[in-house]
Amino acid sequence: MDRVLRLVPASPPAEGARDQSDDVRLVAALKAREAGAVEALLRRYGSHLRRVLTRVLGSDDTETPDLLQEVAVIAWQSIGRLSDPLALKAWLTQIAVFTARGLIRRRHRQRWLAFFEEVPERSVPWASPEMQEAARAVYRIFDRMPVDERIPFALRMLEGLELEATAEACGMSLATVRRRLARAERRFHKMARQCDALVPWLDETEREET
Repeated sequence: MDRVLRLVPASPPAEGARDQSDDVRLVAALKAREAGAVEALLRRYGSHLRRVLTRVLGSDDTETPDLLQEVAVIAWQSIGRLSDPLALKAWLTQIAVFTARGLIRRRHRQRWLAFFEEVPERSVPWASPEMQEAARAVYRIFDRMPVDERIPFALRMLEGLELEATAEACGMSLATVRRRLARAERRFHKMARQCDALVPWLDETEREET
């Protein structure tokens, strides 16, 4: 009896294996600066990154599309730091979260700057009585704050110095100045909430936030 030779096609690679090989090729293309690599990155992970940004910023945030492009550019510029191509998705997720957090911090700082721009330095002739009292209240709070919190807070919020310039002026590391600014902001906000002259300004900035 003749034997029948049956050619059985090999099983297709598992979905996970295809994903891994796709990521390896994509990372290689990004590192080689191949044309269309960034567009390929967005085709592959754009939906995922958009979902991450939406979870962090909210579904109605108008800056999400721009932020998505920013994430792609950051990934393209820093792809050399990614040692394991199989960690591409997690690495991109970290970039998206970091970028969204930066936007939230910038917005928060802008609200504080807008608040302090409304408040004159202590007392000036042209200011209304309400603004003069608000200015005095701000500096009364400053007088009650620890000096290592007050100085970076004043430089950052009143003078509008960038974070790096604030750290340099105070002789602190970036990590230290971030921690002290966070503590100072919480302290200032808590004490300002107890001051009738400052509550209207705080309420206004909180309305802008929402």
